Amino acid sequence: MSTVSVNTNLKGKDLLTLKDLSSDDIMSLLESAIELKQKHKNGEIVTSLKGKTLGLIFEKSSTRTRVSFEAGMMQLGGNALFLSSQDLQIGRGETIADTARVLSEFIDAIMIRTFEHSKIEELADYASIPVINGLTDDYHPCQALADLLTIYEHKKSFEGLKVAYVGDGNNVAHSLMIACAKMGIDISIGCPDGYEPKDFVTAYVNEIAATTGAKVTITKDPVEAVKNADAIYADVWTSMGQEEEAQQRLKIFAPYQVNEELAAYAKSDYLFLHCLPAHREEEVTASIIDGPNSVVFQQAGNRMHVQKALLQAILA
Repeated sequence: MSTVSVNTNLKGKDLLTLKDLSSDDIMSLLESAIELKQKHKNGEIVTSLKGKTLGLIFEKSSTRTRVSFEAGMMQLGGNALFLSSQDLQIGRGETIADTARVLSEFIDAIMIRTFEHSKIEELADYASIPVINGLTDDYHPCQALADLLTIYEHKKSFEGLKVAYVGDGNNVAHSLMIACAKMGIDISIGCPDGYEPKDFVTAYVNEIAATTGAKVTITKDPVEAVKNADAIYADVWTSMGQEEEAQQRLKIFAPYQVNEELAAYAKSDYLFLHCLPAHREEEVTASIIDGPNSVVFQQAGNRMHVQKALLQAILA
């Protein structure tokens, strides 16, 4: 059996947004994730979460979130329970508060993937065990941690980097902005008028950036956003729950497609990032996502490793 270092500062804490983590906390998680990833690659067995159980509540379907959390818990010697809203009494009218109290009697932590961010806040208020945000309409913190890990593995440092995100200023963009600001990375968001990140997120990011030296740019010009970037990030133009807007969004976001022409404005060794699933020839061309600068599958794999580090920190 193998042992790993654990940041005890996070023991018993929630992760609802990256506002909950300091830059030191984030760096500690990334270092732990790298260690855990290497041990897994070497075939070393880590049982730091033996006897621990994570409940996974899904009100939004997922491939990466479910598999990465389930596999991660098992690799650390723990257990994971998949709980769809259809299987829980919360889907039949039981209050979030009562659900939180009951689950706190059975398991050691809750991961929830849901819609309104207020729902996860209420769950955390009433649960006596840690609650992890697997995605809400406003934030996707675990994805942003995996994004940082992927960038760090390739660039070896965050100093002097610029990350460009083009497309919808959604939950992925929100968490990426916070992550970059906390780590001193310049972040540039290119999005159409009316699809900017929410004002309360931008205000918080600007406040953090003022202390870390990160530069925050929000522009309607995708070329300005991408110019001299070390990484280009894209997400789908139509997220779950927005299907009725799909045709309208295809037209509005067309100038923001990440293709060879747009990517030429970034640095030659830029990384292409995408949280997946991807729609080839919509937000990104196949030549980019399947090309030599793309690290999207490593990025997806890093969801598991950084979540293992997080789970270990709050539970071990």
